[in-house]
Amino acid sequence: MNTELTAGATENDSQNDTELWRQLAAQLRIDSIRCTTKAGSGHPTSSMSAADLMAVLLAEHLHYDFDRPDGPHNDSLIFSKGHACPLLYSAYKAAGAVSDDELMTLRQLGSRLEGHPTPDIPWVEAATGSLGQGLAVGVGDALAGQYLDKRDFRVWVILGDSEMMEGSVWEAFAAASHYKLNNICAIIDVNKLGQRGETMLGHHTEVYAERARAFGWNAVEIDGHDLNQIQQAFCAARDSEQPTCIVARTQKGHGASVTDGLNDWHGKALKPEQAEAAVAEIRERAQIEGKPDLIIQVNKPQGDANSASSSDDVKIEMPRYEMGEKVACRQAYGDALKAIGADDSVVALDAEVSNSTFAEVFKKAYPDRFFEMFIAEQLMVSAAVGLQHRGKKPFCSTFAAFFARAYDQIRMAAVSQADLKLCGSHAGVSIGEDGPSQMALEDLAMMRAVCGSTVLYPSDATSTAALVAQMKDLDGISFIRTTREKTPVLYGPDEEFPIGGSKTLRQSENDAATVIGAGITLHEAIEAADELQKENIAVRVIDLYSVKPIDVETVARAGRETGHLVVVEDHWREGGLGDAVLAALAESHRDDAHEGKAARVTHLCVTKMPRSGKPDELLDDNGISAKHIVAAVKGQR
Repeated sequence: MNTELTAGATENDSQNDTELWRQLAAQLRIDSIRCTTKAGSGHPTSSMSAADLMAVLLAEHLHYDFDRPDGPHNDSLIFSKGHACPLLYSAYKAAGAVSDDELMTLRQLGSRLEGHPTPDIPWVEAATGSLGQGLAVGVGDALAGQYLDKRDFRVWVILGDSEMMEGSVWEAFAAASHYKLNNICAIIDVNKLGQRGETMLGHHTEVYAERARAFGWNAVEIDGHDLNQIQQAFCAARDSEQPTCIVARTQKGHGASVTDGLNDWHGKALKPEQAEAAVAEIRERAQIEGKPDLIIQVNKPQGDANSASSSDDVKIEMPRYEMGEKVACRQAYGDALKAIGADDSVVALDAEVSNSTFAEVFKKAYPDRFFEMFIAEQLMVSAAVGLQHRGKKPFCSTFAAFFARAYDQIRMAAVSQADLKLCGSHAGVSIGEDGPSQMALEDLAMMRAVCGSTVLYPSDATSTAALVAQMKDLDGISFIRTTREKTPVLYGPDEEFPIGGSKTLRQSENDAATVIGAGITLHEAIEAADELQKENIAVRVIDLYSVKPIDVETVARAGRETGHLVVVEDHWREGGLGDAVLAALAESHRDDAHEGKAARVTHLCVTKMPRSGKPDELLDDNGISAKHIVAAVKGQR
């Protein structure tokens, strides 16, 4: 029979409170051992070290309605040390959200209780496990609460001491201080032991505290197994005018002599006989008879339980451009972002290059919904995950090359089932004199590889604006690549650009080949087609603005009808437009009933490390200019 206790019901009786916390902490340790031993793998000792912290947080300070996980006033609880999820799942059991039977399915195929938490569990807002990302996600939540929604929910982030070496953690510390986010609390479980031994700082909690203070945080050092100190620290966090960092000295595997403070237990489940002895020891210390079955009635949040109404029906006036005028795609991105900003769920984040990405156009129109992340791309992406969890539609922009340093955050955002909109400008050799350090030549490959992603590469202002408008409501990770150089507007203002489509700009019954381009190379393809026409050589020209999903039918038909595809791209050979076309042909060949000779494919791309130079010079020097396309069509390459 379950024992039900209401959080905070005995707040005038500290002795009773402490007894509740003590028994709950013991239960959390026991359940962490039980489920990992049943699974035969997992992280019981990393869970046991933080059990006292979790007990006090769950029983007293967390405000959360487990029946309404999307409630706008719910606190956020983020386990940045995602490997300690047995503790999180045990807390869900203690809150009555999961049953003991489900807890025992940990790590089994088909169970939502995976080896690291994911949003398949409705109370998990972001997948964690790749260390160092949880605090930045929490910054996004805190920004939404303090600046956008003006709600008083709190953000609790539990971190491990090992992940404190990750630079993204300190990006988050800096941002939380800059934005004065006193609604966020970082709880560092300093258990001294990492995967292979002692951490860099061991139990020197004073160093963690001083670092946090140097970043403008209120830092509190405590014994992480002293329940009264934990309670006082959480109360201090609620009263602080600064973001608060609780630095808790703990012992890994605390509570059972077989694991307490001992090395070589990371990621190892106790064997059944060890687990039985450990559980008996914890039960005896806590004076628990029988199987622990506390159910805590977690504090419910205050306020209207309904989410804010959406502005999906708002009227949006998209920018319009005249055919033939020269407009950079990056400028069209900024114009379109401002236009869709009429939807007040749209939020923009930029990494201190907004005057180059043109996100500053949105900033000037909607300064309250623009967040400068400075040169901190990892923070930018993770904070966007937190913002979208709070119902926002975040657009993140920087130079396409610099998304590479946030790729793990993008990958984990996909695991988090997050809806993010990413814009990478200044891609390829066509950026010119800045040189190879600024030239994204692998961005299409890395974004195509993200599960469920949408990858877009427009060639003019009209298509850019149309695609940005569609990105607003896309699910998953979407990426748009915008060109630095001004290029002619190719399409009328009412042209439509469905995701997964393409545009055929030149076509005849006598096409000798098909040239496929996107972005800057489409304009080279058009110039090449004009040159070839002077020699009475007709070619088809396709604008493959949707790289993923790709227009398989159009690509395959062009291959059948012209016999020769020339793919030209401002990107490395691997993983970009060329590989997308080849994959489309393979898919078509598998499903196509047509018989006939397969199309020949010529792939023009960047194959050497580029140098500084004028854009036209670099396109030519790297073999992707109109001159080289003409040669490829003629079979001279």
